[in-house]
Amino acid sequence: MACATLAQFAYAQQSNVNLTHCPQKDTEGLIPFSANLNSPDVQDDHTVIFRIRAPKAESVKLSGAMLTVMDIKEPIPFTKGEDGIWTLKIGPLPVDMYQYNIIVDGVSMADPNNQYAAFTAMPPYSELIVHGDGPQWYDAKPEVEHGTVTRQFYYSTVTEGMRDMYIYLPPKYNPNEEYPVLYLMGGSGELPSNWMYDGRVNFIMDNLLAEGLAKPMIIAIVNNQVIHRNHPKHVELSFDIFNRELRECIIPFVDKNYKTIANPEGRAISGLSMGGRHTMFVGLNSLDLFANFGILSAGDTECEKTIGKFLNDPNVHTKCHYLFVGQGAKEQSSFFNVRVNGLIDALKAHNIKHEYYIGGYAGHDWSTWRHLLYFRFLRQLWQE
Repeated sequence: MACATLAQFAYAQQSNVNLTHCPQKDTEGLIPFSANLNSPDVQDDHTVIFRIRAPKAESVKLSGAMLTVMDIKEPIPFTKGEDGIWTLKIGPLPVDMYQYNIIVDGVSMADPNNQYAAFTAMPPYSELIVHGDGPQWYDAKPEVEHGTVTRQFYYSTVTEGMRDMYIYLPPKYNPNEEYPVLYLMGGSGELPSNWMYDGRVNFIMDNLLAEGLAKPMIIAIVNNQVIHRNHPKHVELSFDIFNRELRECIIPFVDKNYKTIANPEGRAISGLSMGGRHTMFVGLNSLDLFANFGILSAGDTECEKTIGKFLNDPNVHTKCHYLFVGQGAKEQSSFFNVRVNGLIDALKAHNIKHEYYIGGYAGHDWSTWRHLLYFRFLRQLWQE
């Protein structure tokens, strides 16, 4: 009995007492609260052990963003022990955060033993945090001043219901001083909270400001889910609805409640994946609202049709101050690259100034989008 207890304590994660950079490293000898095993178990050599107790299961596999980094295309199978515990060891992995699911007999689920889960407009997934020797550029650092994040609620006359957004205010925010505003969006199935928990945008911004690498700004992380994602006319309807939501609800709310530079030069819009397409089809075609744009992992092969208003605006060169297009290194082998290249080709054909950046080592996932923000987009925004 004593040996069994000691063996169980040998697998351990830290509690949520502190915002540590290594929350899935064994430092306390305790199982996560309400769990029966430790998973994932992250080692200092950047290898990871996953465990799940499923004695009646016939198949257990791992699926997630780390597979892209490992150049593995199919889910990785676990090995079943005589005690009914399935285990899998992978790595070493680059220091980063990865989203994953465990597939048990064909059913994809969050890791039932992992205390870090993401809540989205889709079924939840788990977060793997492979730590380095200390806090990373997306971590909370004790020596850095931190901004504030507020969850704001408002009634939308467009969607006819209550909605939310997250507002980041930089350290030493002065309510008597005007600030530029970045309107930031997620992708298909993302909620505003995902840019906080998966994207770590608040810590990224804090660290950039502390390094003197970015301008102080307000970041409005908005909900660009305006119609059911499985609606048969989602693509046809989404962009017009979100255009109205921005104009009639979101921007007026932010300008009313915060001291903003309330003109196109003082506004930027950016998003990942579907949010990148919202940035294109709504933002680029709204030069009366925005002059700065960040398109992350998105594009289009029919730009003359979808952003023709922007491409053919005779004053686009003076109205558009900064246009950033970025994607991850491993997205270049995916269908997303076709869309991105379609956009880049259209911008070049119309001689529109832009910055195109391929960064990081990941694919269509949060490792890429955090990288694009920290290493490029936020550094360049409002620098001229």
